[in-house]
Amino acid sequence: MVKKVKQALANGEGCRVYGVLDVQRVAGNFHISVHGLNIFVAQMIFEGSSHVNVSHIIHDLSFGPKYPGIHNPLDETSRILRGASGTFKYYIKIVPTEYKYISKEVLPTNQFSVTEYFSPIHEFDRNWPAVYFLYDLSPITVTIREERRSFLHFITRLCAVLGGTFALTGMLDRWMYRFIESFTKPNARSTVR
Repeated sequence: MVKKVKQALANGEGCRVYGVLDVQRVAGNFHISVHGLNIFVAQMIFEGSSHVNVSHIIHDLSFGPKYPGIHNPLDETSRILRGASGTFKYYIKIVPTEYKYISKEVLPTNQFSVTEYFSPIHEFDRNWPAVYFLYDLSPITVTIREERRSFLHFITRLCAVLGGTFALTGMLDRWMYRFIESFTKPNARSTVR
C-alpha cells in the first residue's frame, strides 16, 4: 500500500473529497488531513510533515439549500501551495436564513461569511498540515422575501426617471446657452471706449 501511495504522489495525484455532513446547530469544525493515518505509516509515505501538500480547490461549500441570488464566499476558491506546506484555517460565521418565495413557501437555509488564515509548517514541527473549517452560528436569523412591485410603484419610478431626465436636459441647455453666449457677444469693455 505504501508503494502504491508513493507512486500516486509521484504522478501528481491527489484526493477528491465530496459529500454532505449533518451537524448539530452548535459551533464545531470539520477538517481534511492525513493525521487520521497511523503516524508511522504517514511518516513512511510523506517522509515528514513538511512534504504534505494540502493545496485545494473548493468548488462548492454551502450550509443548506441554495436560494436565488445567494453567493457563497468559498465557492471556486483555489489555494495552491508551491514548495512550503502548512495548515489552512477557514473561520466561518453562519447566519440562519429564511427565504420566502412569492408563493409564501419558506426555504430554511444559511448564509455565511469567512475569514481565512494560513500557518506554514517548518521542517521540525510536530504538527501535520490540514485544512480546517471552523464554524460558529449567529443567534440572529435573516429573512429574505420575494416581492412583486405594484403597478403604482412602476409608474412612480417612471415619473422619477422622466423628471430627472427633464431637469438634467434643462440644466445642460442653460449651460450651453451661457457658454455659447459668452463667445458670441462682443466684450462689454471694448465697446465703451
